[in-house]
Amino acid sequence: MTAIAAFAVASRAFSSPAKAEELVPYKIVGDGIPASLTGTPGDAARGRALVLARTTTCILCHSGPFPETRFQGDLAPDLTGAGNRWTASQLRLRLVDASRFNGQTIMPSYYRNDSLVRVGRNLAGKPILSAAEIEDIVAFLATLRD
Repeated sequence: MTAIAAFAVASRAFSSPAKAEELVPYKIVGDGIPASLTGTPGDAARGRALVLARTTTCILCHSGPFPETRFQGDLAPDLTGAGNRWTASQLRLRLVDASRFNGQTIMPSYYRNDSLVRVGRNLAGKPILSAAEIEDIVAFLATLRD
């Protein structure tokens, strides 16, 4: 299987079949989004799979407690202990719109669809991740404790 074919298969495996173009409204309180975007907790196992999937790009920049993953990034903070450093509310906002913390960040805003630059045609006007995928990743990152 070619690298392009493998990427296409992986992309479909982690694409939400109901990936909404409409964003669920949320409220920022202080430095976070306290309420779940879906109204329910995410699934940490699915969140782990999403973090390790090259399609979400998390592992391209971040490293963490993932001994089975050979190549991990070193451009962003290590995810080890993320659940100790940030609350679920803070993690959620970082995933939704990292630019709120650092206007120069290279981390994508995974749950925005406006005022974005260099967006591929297939993602124009759409969030990169669904609300459920955001919640799954938050649930997983919250489990990462020293």
